[in-house]
Amino acid sequence: MHHLIFSLILMGEQPGSGQAGNPFMTFVPLILIFVVFYFFLIRPQQKKQKEREKILESLKRGDKVVTIGGMHGTVAGIEEEKKTVLVQVADNLKIKFDRTAIATTEKQESGEKLASKE
Repeated sequence: MHHLIFSLILMGEQPGSGQAGNPFMTFVPLILIFVVFYFFLIRPQQKKQKEREKILESLKRGDKVVTIGGMHGTVAGIEEEKKTVLVQVADNLKIKFDRTAIATTEKQESGEKLASKE
């Protein structure tokens, strides 16, 4: 009884009928898996990547940043053509990082004055 109902639901071959099943129905599970992967994995990752690119493009002098290596500092300069960022990590210490090495940013109200810790 269960086999007959299952066969009717999937429009597959009924036992003893000799008819071929619907070839489209064999691809339905594969299509559903692709749709699930797209909406739960691929699409959110694309949104994250676009947001990250937008944040990296909007970097300006004075923004506090954290690199992917865990270095905290303040943006002291940006070289657009080389796509690098000069980050001040101490009073007299500036390190040049690739723009993609910036993990997170914290925007400052004033973009020109560097904050100094005393």
